[in-house]
Amino acid sequence: MAGLWVGGSVLVTAGRRGSRSPRPLMRSVALWTLKHVPQYSRQRLLVSRSLCLAGYDSNEKVHVTMADEAVCVGPAPTSKSYLNVDAIMEAIRTTRAQAVHPGYGFLSENKEFAKCLAAEGVIFIGPDAHAIQAMGDKIESKLLAKKAKVNTIPGFDGVVKDADEAVRIAREIGYPVMIKASAGGGGKGMRIAWDDEETRDGFRFSSQEAASSFGDDRLLIEKFIDNPRHIEIQVLGDKHGNALWLNERECSIQRRNQKVVEEAPSIFLDSETRRAMGEQAVALAKAVNYSSAGTVEFLVDSKKNFYFLEMNTRLQVEHPVTECITGLDLVQEMIRVAKGYPLRHRQADIPINGWAVECRVYAEDPYKSFGLPSIGRLSQYQEPIHLPGVRVDSGIQPGSDISIYYDPMISKLITYGSNRMEALKRMENALDNYVIRGVTHNIALLREVIINSRFVEGDINTKFLSDVYPDGFKGHKLTEDERNQLLAIASSLFVASQLRAQRFQEPENSRVPIIKPQVANWELSIRLHDEVHTVTASNSGPTFSVEIDGSKLNVTSTWNLASPLLSVSIDGTQRTIQCLSRDAGGNMSIQFLGTVYKVHILTKLAAELNKFMLEKAAEDTSSILHSPMPGVVVAVSVKPGDLVAEGQEICVIEAMKMQNSMTAGKTGKVKSVHCKAGDTVGEGDLLVELE
Repeated sequence: MAGLWVGGSVLVTAGRRGSRSPRPLMRSVALWTLKHVPQYSRQRLLVSRSLCLAGYDSNEKVHVTMADEAVCVGPAPTSKSYLNVDAIMEAIRTTRAQAVHPGYGFLSENKEFAKCLAAEGVIFIGPDAHAIQAMGDKIESKLLAKKAKVNTIPGFDGVVKDADEAVRIAREIGYPVMIKASAGGGGKGMRIAWDDEETRDGFRFSSQEAASSFGDDRLLIEKFIDNPRHIEIQVLGDKHGNALWLNERECSIQRRNQKVVEEAPSIFLDSETRRAMGEQAVALAKAVNYSSAGTVEFLVDSKKNFYFLEMNTRLQVEHPVTECITGLDLVQEMIRVAKGYPLRHRQADIPINGWAVECRVYAEDPYKSFGLPSIGRLSQYQEPIHLPGVRVDSGIQPGSDISIYYDPMISKLITYGSNRMEALKRMENALDNYVIRGVTHNIALLREVIINSRFVEGDINTKFLSDVYPDGFKGHKLTEDERNQLLAIASSLFVASQLRAQRFQEPENSRVPIIKPQVANWELSIRLHDEVHTVTASNSGPTFSVEIDGSKLNVTSTWNLASPLLSVSIDGTQRTIQCLSRDAGGNMSIQFLGTVYKVHILTKLAAELNKFMLEKAAEDTSSILHSPMPGVVVAVSVKPGDLVAEGQEICVIEAMKMQNSMTAGKTGKVKSVHCKAGDTVGEGDLLVELE
């Protein structure tokens, strides 16, 4: 069977068409382009041989190295590659693939692509074109949901023509409203508007993002339900009229309408509400003769009233948590259904065994709007798969590039336990043991979310991040004990490195004896968060005794300074830390409890002399607009000589399929503009100067 991966997803078939082999080979085909690193490789082969369709720099691509063959479908921009139906169809003909699994994005919900496959006699591993059209169009799906007696959100059930009509409709519905793309999903083309001005801006940005991501700029508007939970039901149907609901997934932790942390089951639902949501989801699936895996998404208010949001006619990114608690392999079930087999299970057979949590690990800076994209090359990468109950779905390896062209997800990190607390504890440990170097990542934010008291208690909604961090994410706030632990670890690392530097091989029969310095106690000065602490450290073998501001701690480790991970025991408390950098000037970066802390360590004498060193004055950047992320300039709204007000839009940058408005930091006159529409900019690049 020959199979094809599209854009880091799979197209699976069995044996090449026309093959005369008595035992057809299992094959899969992966598509790739220049600069593409697929984020969602499943890490378990569904076929024994594979074919890869990819791009020019394929040597570093995991899905390419796993495949038997590779075919390039075009350059990096998605419109010329993964959204180019003609190029993909040609790849299918060339490889004689018999079936296609479209994965999570790109053409996975494109009815025209499904029709093209059907016309070529190629099986689409997903629902038929009718179901894709009916459920993929949010306007039509809402009408069908009403007809199937599924609870729906009040709103306008048509296509919004322009910004003026958007304002009129929003006023009729009543603010706040949600403006969103009729096609697609994944948080693209979605904006919340609280007044007329935000509605006009939201219409503009949402239509542009929708056109860029899905090739369809149609929008709809509906009432925005404030402080809801986002809970979705996994459904599975076959070609024989059978359909099941495979329990729910809690997806309320989001930023910019994109999910960050998911879990299954939901701590909020009772069995009665779960059953009601599941039955409505199945009713909707049966209404369109749905035959594959799909997801019906709901918004749930504090009183457990639920409303249909949309249906994704594809495999969801977060499907592993459902697989963990049900024991079903959803991709395997999709392939069986596509082949024509009936479902093997009844509704009564679907269990909830244990608890699963998924964290989306992104190449993003969580300190900027909870995550602005970061690009770069992974200089070091090590997944925590050595830990029990941990699964990592990724498509990268050391040396892989994270580019501006695709979603910034590095991997999906999943942990499973017999109960929620065990799953969360395993996630905390997995995040501490995850090594990612070369790009900025969001592990600090993920770890803070899963240990937050509100999250642990289940008190969450889609505004969780903005509620808990109203001034933005600042990293982990150390308690006094945690601060002392960090200082003790940093002191021990400093002394361990100094002791290692003193060791060298003494030559045989040396005429000059080597005198090794003997230091019983190390008196150190450590700066952390603009506070200076006096520390005394001494060691006995692998254990360091550290005194910090009157508190004594014993720190034990192997002190392997070359290892990316270091397991440390502090008075019996086990911690896993990462020493990201050390230099001769005493600067050290340590990842501790998920957050990276910068400490400056000097001996007592060096600290006294350091007081006489001049400090560089901070640069005044209030008149300069730098790009906060790498991306492509979509539009520039000002020119030299223009007067701008604080908060006024200067330009728009598209980064990883999301459009971001860059605004003026103060009122002033534009001195110079250093970018134009179509320019590619990097993080920190100068965009506009004010006088």
